[in-house]
Amino acid sequence: MMNRFSKTYAVIALLVALPIGVPAPLALAENGTQPGTAPPGESKSAKTKMLEAGAKLLQSNDPLKEFDIYLVGFHPMKDHPENQMEAHHYCHQVNEDFAQCVLFDGNTKDANLNGIEYIISEKLFATLPEEEKKYWHPHNGEILSGQLIAPNIPDIAEKALMKEKMNSYGKTWHVWNTGFYKGTPADLLPLGDPMLGWSFNRDGEAMPGLVEERDRKMDINTMEIRKKRDDLHKFANPQSGVDDLKGKFGRPFQDIPGVVDKKSVNN
Repeated sequence: MMNRFSKTYAVIALLVALPIGVPAPLALAENGTQPGTAPPGESKSAKTKMLEAGAKLLQSNDPLKEFDIYLVGFHPMKDHPENQMEAHHYCHQVNEDFAQCVLFDGNTKDANLNGIEYIISEKLFATLPEEEKKYWHPHNGEILSGQLIAPNIPDIAEKALMKEKMNSYGKTWHVWNTGFYKGTPADLLPLGDPMLGWSFNRDGEAMPGLVEERDRKMDINTMEIRKKRDDLHKFANPQSGVDDLKGKFGRPFQDIPGVVDKKSVNN
């Protein structure tokens, strides 16, 4: 069963789409973003396809049905900030304070699952042990910059979603390098240790071209989205982790209004 916010998200999208004569399923279709790599292996055999067809008829996929929120953003790796990737999140809002997401390198049927992200509210973040907080990245920079998007839903629904996520935090592990933007080449298989994903908290931290390429593929304009979110600044509280990667990208940077590290306020 959908929680309150998931229901609101769906209802608003449908109500806005239908009066203007756009069939809802088409209005919610995404522009295709292809995966960055493909694992080696033989093509599926007729036997495997038959077993899959039988499984679809006889087995349920209930744990997956609630992953009904689609977000697209970017993650630099905390230990190697120049390794940056576009991340497609498919999320289940479990309750008002906790969401869980599976991460892919695209939004097509052959996209690779390359990570997970848990999202918690400011309230839950405050309950974490201090040692644990270093794994959780802040979200205000992603939201107020316009980089985090919920593609192809009406502006009113997306803005409501982003307001709900203000002051939240994410714990992200990428377990497969399926292609960093102009960085380490993609691995054909998931190799090595999990990589802790982080967030961009200043203009200039994203590699030149990373955001622009996403915008081109998905036919959006991040700067226009940013302008539409100007009135969300008033909801931004100082967050932990904003300064964790400050100055580690080797490029000039500029603060994003409203994105402030808790330490700078407390000092």
